[in-house]
Amino acid sequence: MDVWFTENQTASVRLGLKVQSVLHQETTPYQELVVAETAAYGRMLVLDGAVQTTTVDEFVYHEMITHVPLMIHPRPKKIGIIGGGDGGAVREALKHPSIESVHLIEIDAQVVAAAKRYFPEISLELDNPRAHVHCTDGIEWVRQARDFDVMVVDSTDPVGPATGLFQAEFYQSVASALGDDGVMVAQSESPYLEPDVIQMVVRGMRSAFPIVRLYLAAIPTYPSGFWSFTLGSKGPLPGPADAQRTNFATRYWTPDVHQACFQLPKFVEDLLL
Repeated sequence: MDVWFTENQTASVRLGLKVQSVLHQETTPYQELVVAETAAYGRMLVLDGAVQTTTVDEFVYHEMITHVPLMIHPRPKKIGIIGGGDGGAVREALKHPSIESVHLIEIDAQVVAAAKRYFPEISLELDNPRAHVHCTDGIEWVRQARDFDVMVVDSTDPVGPATGLFQAEFYQSVASALGDDGVMVAQSESPYLEPDVIQMVVRGMRSAFPIVRLYLAAIPTYPSGFWSFTLGSKGPLPGPADAQRTNFATRYWTPDVHQACFQLPKFVEDLLL
């Protein structure tokens, strides 16, 4: 008998994946957590019915949400990652030799535990001495944070615990937590299916940062497969990646992709007006 997982991505769009086995299922204090083995995308983490990551395509998201802001900052040392309990953004950040500390702020400790057990290739750097995991509310943590170089908002969709991570007040807190050359990035959903979310994020970020830019990547298991990230900067502008800082292994991000991802299709540009 065929068993299929279906994610209701919008009221009119669904994603269906053939499931080979369910490896783990629990209700945490915050959400329903499922780990399943799929035929097409390997092992998959699902929170409240929404795909968070899979072993086949995770590298796209984690490389693009991490290396783009890190390469824009002139010399990042202290990094904050809000959400991202699977550890993928931590893994990518620690590829940069200049990084002295990465602070992962994940509200749900069970997500971190599941990642360590079922996604070792993604979570392998969570025990690195430079990585510090804080299982607490990201909004409250950011209000107290100071002197960070880069903040990565690796959040779930803007529902439930993540709703506050898409508000102007939160972006203003992030700006206060960053140093003079500070850069932040947040995942901002699909331009096809969630254009209102992009506009909300861009408006909110413009209230906190003098420079705001959108960039894109192809992530097949996310709604529409066409994904956006919104970057806010206190000063550094997106430009060519420093060749002396690119000596690390990637599968999606390259210096050329780094520049090209900011070149937006007209219909996406129009969302930003």
